Amino acid sequence: MNIIVCIKQVPDTGSVKINPETNTLIRTGVPSIINPFDMNAVEAGLALRDGNGGKVSVITMGPPQAEEALRETMAMGVDNAYLLSDRAFAGADTLATSYTLSMAIRLIIDFDLILCGKQAIDGDTAQVGPELAEILGIPQVTNVSRLIEVKDTTLIVEQELEDGCKIIEVERPCLITVTKEVNKPRLPSLKNSMRAKKAEIPIWGANDINADEARLGLKGSATQVVKIFEPLKRTDSRMLKGDVEEMVTELVAELRKRVTR
Repeated sequence: MNIIVCIKQVPDTGSVKINPETNTLIRTGVPSIINPFDMNAVEAGLALRDGNGGKVSVITMGPPQAEEALRETMAMGVDNAYLLSDRAFAGADTLATSYTLSMAIRLIIDFDLILCGKQAIDGDTAQVGPELAEILGIPQVTNVSRLIEVKDTTLIVEQELEDGCKIIEVERPCLITVTKEVNKPRLPSLKNSMRAKKAEIPIWGANDINADEARLGLKGSATQVVKIFEPLKRTDSRMLKGDVEEMVTELVAELRKRVTR
């Protein structure tokens, strides 16, 4: 199987802060990591390759330092990696990002499967995977929690739903997005880490992927982030004491006061 995995380098959300004056993220000094759901996608690709043969290629769109994320996946065992980096890509929303990825994917290989993480922890939109499948004109299954079987022309997966799960057989080539429940990402090996350090990673710009610049970056974005803010923290809390009946009575009285304010 020839598999493509789309990943994103994101700020570690545990260290993210917001500038109260500009309402933008403070990225200086904030460590970057591979989006956790994308790590599961990488592992899913490697496991499928190990069991069925083929190659795993990883692609990301981002600034030059996103190359570090690609090398991390190569240390896990990925065969090839590609970086999409160009000022023309800056400010892209999910639609422009999906278009950019689609143009690069058309140049890589005749793929059997595209894997994405369920969503990115910085935007939480869960839109890039489905939009990418739509642009490429291939079937998609989102929120996959288990890869059940690979057949000659299809893939059987388990899709996680709010009230249970569903078994789906999907024609290849296709795109699936995975949840954390699908696997546990492997650790890098020494051999692959050495190979990753020496690997030459192609860096493609807008001209390299024959992209329409009107559909890239801010120009090609149908949406824009107008404002980011941190909710105000409230500390007006009370501890209720006494037996259950006393505390319930006091709680109801307090709630009534707040409702009528």
